[in-house]
Amino acid sequence: MKKFSFLGILVILVLALSACGSSDSEGTGDSASGGDSEDKVYKVGVDTTYPPFEFQEDGEYKGIDIDLINAIAEDQGFKIQLEPMDFSGIIPAMQAGELDIAIAGMSITDKRKKVVDFSEPYFEAGLSLVTAEGNSEIKSLEDLNGKTVAVKKGTTGANFATENKDKYGFEIVQVNDSTSMFQEVSNGSADALIEDYPVISYAIAQDDLGLQVVGDRLNGDNYGIAVLKGENDELLKKINEGLANLKESGKYDEILNTYLGDQ
Repeated sequence: MKKFSFLGILVILVLALSACGSSDSEGTGDSASGGDSEDKVYKVGVDTTYPPFEFQEDGEYKGIDIDLINAIAEDQGFKIQLEPMDFSGIIPAMQAGELDIAIAGMSITDKRKKVVDFSEPYFEAGLSLVTAEGNSEIKSLEDLNGKTVAVKKGTTGANFATENKDKYGFEIVQVNDSTSMFQEVSNGSADALIEDYPVISYAIAQDDLGLQVVGDRLNGDNYGIAVLKGENDELLKKINEGLANLKESGKYDEILNTYLGDQ
């Protein structure tokens, strides 16, 4: 009788402990799942050689894109980690699963849409032709025959130059960053460069680059925030909602005016 009672009690204890263990395990699982969601840090690809949109000053990342993605993340309650890299490496890094978001003055193009999904446009840009200050020989694309044009790899400026070099008879030299591109023209290694209008206008206003914008804008395009195509619909929805909220609250205009003055 004592033996039966002892075994019975033992069985009851084992079952009770198993039940508690099962309950604790399920609770931990739920907590971990929720924690993963709350603690998720989205990696954001940026090109910090692209003022006024992205640049580094006194060890701090600044610019329209930097302030904008930080404000969107704050508005939507998610965390981000900036990952600076060459512009041409951003989309490949997204494809390799190393980035979740890209904001780098990235123009919305049909070619890029095959690989990434874009947010609603957040800035209307456009390309400009730039020469050394005092150059009166080049005023438009028609004056580039036999000339050399510097562009930054992976940009819409590079694509535009590639698509039009045969038509206008110029050669292309590709570099990795904006600073190198500016130097190609200012030191006479290239005759002209093609760059986004707001970027080159800001650069010339900030520093004595020895450059000038010539002629009208070569095209019109819009910047968008990108996520990998078909992989981050919920994240893209948050980005669009955050962007809309910033525009409605006036925070968006405040960010632009910080770097570009009143628009």
